[in-house]
Amino acid sequence: MAPHDLRRPFKRAAISDQQRRRELSLQRQAQNRRDAQHQARFLAHTILSLQNDSTEPEQELESAPQVEQQAQDFDVRQAARLRGPEARRWFAKQLMLPEWMIDVPERLNTDWYVCARPAGKRCFVVSSNGTTVSRLRNGSMLHRFPSALPNGARTNNSSRSGQSYCILDCIFHEPDQTYYVIDMVCWAGMSLYECTAEFRFFWLNSKLVETGACNDPSPYHRYRFRTILIYNCDQEGLTAAYAGPAPYVKDGLLFYNKHAHYQPGNTPLVLVWKDESCSQYVIDTDSKGQIPDQQQVVLELLDDGRLATSDDPSIIFGCLEQYFIQKTGLQAGNLLRFAISEGGLCFADGKLERADLHYLGKPNRARAFADSYSKVIFQYTARHSPLRIEHLLASINSVNEEENTDMVG
Repeated sequence: MAPHDLRRPFKRAAISDQQRRRELSLQRQAQNRRDAQHQARFLAHTILSLQNDSTEPEQELESAPQVEQQAQDFDVRQAARLRGPEARRWFAKQLMLPEWMIDVPERLNTDWYVCARPAGKRCFVVSSNGTTVSRLRNGSMLHRFPSALPNGARTNNSSRSGQSYCILDCIFHEPDQTYYVIDMVCWAGMSLYECTAEFRFFWLNSKLVETGACNDPSPYHRYRFRTILIYNCDQEGLTAAYAGPAPYVKDGLLFYNKHAHYQPGNTPLVLVWKDESCSQYVIDTDSKGQIPDQQQVVLELLDDGRLATSDDPSIIFGCLEQYFIQKTGLQAGNLLRFAISEGGLCFADGKLERADLHYLGKPNRARAFADSYSKVIFQYTARHSPLRIEHLLASINSVNEEENTDMVG
């Protein structure tokens, strides 16, 4: 397939089934009736008590057992005792992780929000019992501090119930020492897991300022919190998020489906997109900060030798021969790094048919998961035929033209 055939501005690319997975995800969340209040309470307690301190020796990632259970399968004491790779795997699954945008969603201008993503460290922030704790996506503690969030400091603890706690999904922006809140999971003990993004953003913007958490730092409020501007993803909103000023360094754009619930793990209802104008890091770099000549991917080795992404269900990129596995001492569950060689990626009927992979070795032991399918494809197209801002704007314009035509007709 020639590079210019990989991307078409007005219709979904032939290499993607992202739209189908978006529709399935919306159907699943409509059928989901899990105990969201229990999920939020469990996560808050675990963030406060997780003992994955950097001073403790970590086990080898490949020797750690798989931790695939959801939060409700643990009790608080069990999760708090997780160490090293186990803690990283469990904790990273609690964040809602965006897929990479590899095609333009249908109804982008009506069903989606867009915002400029702050550069920084993604983390959960929990306020409870008179203190506030932030933890990175690998479970390690970032800060423990007093805050103006409900029950976040001893000065405001007496007016709140012991059951009152907050969970915010944030990005810590180091240049201005500010927590930019990109989502709200729980507020004053009320779970927002099963609320739509439309409601969560309304609640976030109306409640956060009321607490004083957006005020300048003080002895009882060490870090400033700020909301980010959320736009309807029409032409004006997309242009503002992409080219407009922001009080932080941008790292791409985030797109939220207005109907999306807060879903732990990868979801096609939240998307990230980047180009060189709104992000310093579009194409992945190596350990030295250089862009390698060939794209590199990290895949997980399964029991039968197949190489899988982190998706559920996973996408298979190839298979290792048993003699090679035995020769190199590899084991099921290992994360392995590959380069995509000259043969590239081949697709048939919108599905991956073959990948020309060259084994490089194991990634850093701090790595908890394989790459997702959408990340691999985004990085591949970024090198060959990137999805550009002009394509997003053209998709919005084409929908507007069709609607105008229908009205005239």
